[in-house]
Amino acid sequence: MTARMDNRFAALKAEGRPALITYFMGGDPDFETSLNIMKALPGAGADVIELGMPFSDPMADGPAIQMAGQRALKGGQTLSKTLELARKFREGDNETPIVMMGYYNPIYVYGVDKFLDDAISAGIDGLIVVDLPPEMDDELCIPALAKGINFIRLATPTTDDKRLPAVLKNTSGFVYYVSMNGITGSALPDPSLVSGAVKRIKGHTKLPVCVGFGVKTADHAKAIGAAADGVVVGSAIVAQIAGSLTKDGAAGPDTVAAVSTLVRGLATGVRAARLVAAE
Repeated sequence: MTARMDNRFAALKAEGRPALITYFMGGDPDFETSLNIMKALPGAGADVIELGMPFSDPMADGPAIQMAGQRALKGGQTLSKTLELARKFREGDNETPIVMMGYYNPIYVYGVDKFLDDAISAGIDGLIVVDLPPEMDDELCIPALAKGINFIRLATPTTDDKRLPAVLKNTSGFVYYVSMNGITGSALPDPSLVSGAVKRIKGHTKLPVCVGFGVKTADHAKAIGAAADGVVVGSAIVAQIAGSLTKDGAAGPDTVAAVSTLVRGLATGVRAARLVAAE
């Protein structure tokens, strides 16, 4: 199961460029529209897809992603339906890695063993569960790894060299460096600070280090991609969806196209990043 992720990063390394990792909220604004968005992402240039699991109390998310989760829940999205999104996506794409991202409560309620089995059958490659620290690895991380699902950990500017080994101990797939403290959707961090942080983390692991928070444009993606193995974009995509909706929050005629256009631009930036890195 983890081979998809490893193969994708190996191919990108051979190509000499970082990955574009795109996040969207499962079920936003409805199941069919989010499925069509998911299907469109690889063709627009996404290398890895982060599939958001809507949750009623998303404490680490900024307003854009919180609103996306609310729209999804209002539309009847559940964890089971989010797994179904991945399952339907896999009918036409068996190569793009999928990482489910969210909070532990819905997984706990669903049942850890059942969730992991269903995630494998749906074609999930990795998990990012933002409210499970390394001290709680027995809850989900260790069982996930045992079943062949990557468990991707977050590192932040406050994750010092003393803390990093604990964070990285059971991490696989890639390391997600959250380039600033605070909630999602904040301003772009200083690329020079990102570069130093990535180098520091790479001193502790051979895993790819991917950077997120604040990336909204092709220029942002190029600047961050020059220092990282991957660029993660979430809030900008979610905001693009929100901006395309009708007054009552339903999908508009251009919702999928709007996301594709944004992602194509970001992909252009990421593909130019190797030129910066090579200078």
